[in-house]
Parts: sequence; structure tokens; C-alpha cells
Amino acid sequence: MRHLLRWLGALLLLAAAGLVQAHKPSDSYLMIRAEPGSISGQWDIALRDLDFAIGLDGDGDGRITWGETRARHPEIAAYALARLKLQTDGQPCQIDVPEQLVDHHTDGAYSVLQLAIRCPVASPTTLTLDYRLFAELDPQHRGLLNLHTAAGARSAVFGPEAPQQTFELAKITRWSQFIDYAREGVWHIWIGFDHILFLVSLLLPAVLLWRKPRWEPAKSFRVAFWDVAKIVTAFTVAHSITLSLATLGWITLPSRWVESAIAASVVLAALNNLRPVVEGRRWLVAFCFGLIHGFGFASVLQDLGLPADALLLALVGFNLGVEVGQLAIVALFLPVAFALRRHWVYRRLIFLGGSVLIALLAGVWLVERLGNLKLLPF
Repeated sequence: MRHLLRWLGALLLLAAAGLVQAHKPSDSYLMIRAEPGSISGQWDIALRDLDFAIGLDGDGDGRITWGETRARHPEIAAYALARLKLQTDGQPCQIDVPEQLVDHHTDGAYSVLQLAIRCPVASPTTLTLDYRLFAELDPQHRGLLNLHTAAGARSAVFGPEAPQQTFELAKITRWSQFIDYAREGVWHIWIGFDHILFLVSLLLPAVLLWRKPRWEPAKSFRVAFWDVAKIVTAFTVAHSITLSLATLGWITLPSRWVESAIAASVVLAALNNLRPVVEGRRWLVAFCFGLIHGFGFASVLQDLGLPADALLLALVGFNLGVEVGQLAIVALFLPVAFALRRHWVYRRLIFLGGSVLIALLAGVWLVERLGNLKLLPF
């Protein structure tokens, strides 16, 4: 029993450590176009991240203006290029930034660096990228690559675990595209902590039964398992629907309202554990709120960029990746929670205490997102 408690405690500590990334994580978007005889690129870096790294808010009023950004163009280019290396067929390329602009992504303003790339090999067969942006400041930061070649398009994710990657320019297969987007789906659910806390809020009571006026331990693992299976399946079906509709451009909702609704869903799911309103039909809650979470997933996929010639493949791969990420969480959580369901630590500290903590935290996110405020120090 002590070993199980320690293990579950470690999982909760990992989740708590991740709460600092509850908002959309730090990403940059790197687009490289490698065509016979020329290579060009564009690099979108969030102004908030650059401000943290080199300071863009000159007057300290909490706003980053175009004038403040333009005044720091040389520093932005120098900082970014010092952390990006590119080689073709093993030979280093020269990268310059002739122009900088500002664009808006779903999570705010980005500095857009137009990349002029000169390589010694005119028609290379391989391209190697070494990406270290913000590596010394934020280990959660990722670089999302969208690589276009004559053979097709593919994506890749750069981070501390994979800062250098090599791509064969003439061998982009459907399978490699599918794996790229599936990997992104897994990664997104693991660092999307509002999605995780919503799922955890629904999973916490899966090993208990509501017998007024209290929760009691579930009698069998089979009952708990099927309860979880219904919840996960309903969430999957729902977010797949809206993810597809939003990614295809058939339905578009304001990102601010989507993110606010996701925070509200976490609050309501956690409060339902403290005072059950929906008893025994949490799969229905998972389905209804899963429709909202699907729009949140879509914003990530749209920012990553979709290959026009493999749209369905990318959608299926990303969706499958999200499901694999969810099932991994369930596989870790459910057996331990079931083993501990009769212990006071689970019923009082983890279930009740955890639900209160989740509701409070998500409530702050809701206020922040509705009011476009910054209340938490992280």
C-alpha cells in the first residue's frame, strides 16, 4: 500500500509541476521550403517569449508595441539565429534575416522572421536542423517545423529531447507524415494540462460509487474499467467531431471563448465530484464538454500547419495521437486509484482535496481567459 501511495504521489507531483504550463505552451513555428536550387524559410516566435528572453517592453507598461519590437529587430535576429543551425548534406548553411514582421496566432502576437538561406549544395539530398531556441530558459518550449519539399510536406517537433534532426528531402512518405502528426497529438495531450485536469476530474470518481450522502468504494475493477471506457470513448468521439469541423474550416469559434469554455468545463467537472449533480452519466458530460475541447485541439493543429495533399492523414494521425496520450494516462491512473479507493488518503486527500484544488485552479484560468488577465505568477 505504501508503495502505491508513493507512486500516486509522484504522479500528482508531476501533474502539479506541469500546472505552470496550463496555458498554451511556448511554441515557435518554423517553415522551411526546400526546392531545387533554393531554400527559404520563415520563423514565427511569440513576442511574449522574446520579451522574457531579451526584454521587448521598453517602457515597462506591460504592452509590447510595434515600435518597441522594431527597435529590437537586430537583437531578436541575433538571439534567434544563434540558436538555429542548418546543414545540407553535412555542409553548414548561412542564415540571414532580411525582414521582420508581426503576425497573430491563436495565442497572441508573434515576431515573423523571414529567413534568407544560402547553402553550398545546390540540390541537397538531406537537411539537418539544430534547434536550441529558449533551451536555457524553458525546457517545455518546442519548435514546430513544417518542411515543404518537391516530394511533399512533413512536420517535426524540436525540443530538449530532440534538438537535432535530419530529413531526407526526396523520401517523404505518407507513413512518415502520419507518424509526425500522431506524435504531435500525444505530445499535445501530455502538456495540455487543462485537458488532463478535465479528464482526471472525470476519472477520480470512477473507482467510487455515489450512495447518498457519501461516496463509497466501487466493488469491482470491471465496473470501474467500463465506467472509464465510456468516459474516454465519449470524449474521443466528441472532440473528434469538432476537431475535424474546425480544422476543415467549416466551423470557426473565437479562441478566447473556446479557451474560457474549456476552463469552465474543468471547474464544473471538479465541482460535480464535491456535490454530484450528474450521477452515473459522466460519459454524457465527457461528450458535451469534449465538443468544446475539440476546438482547442484544432487551434494547435491549425498552427502546426496541414499538408494540403494529406489532410485526412494528418487529422487521423493527430487524433490517434491524442487517444494514445489519453490511454497512457488512464493506464497509469486507474489501477493505482482502484487499489487505493478504500484508503482515506485517496477518498479525502486525493479525491476531495484534489477536486477542490482543480476547481480553484481552473476558476482562476477562467477569470484570466475571460478578462484577458494575468493573475497567476506563472
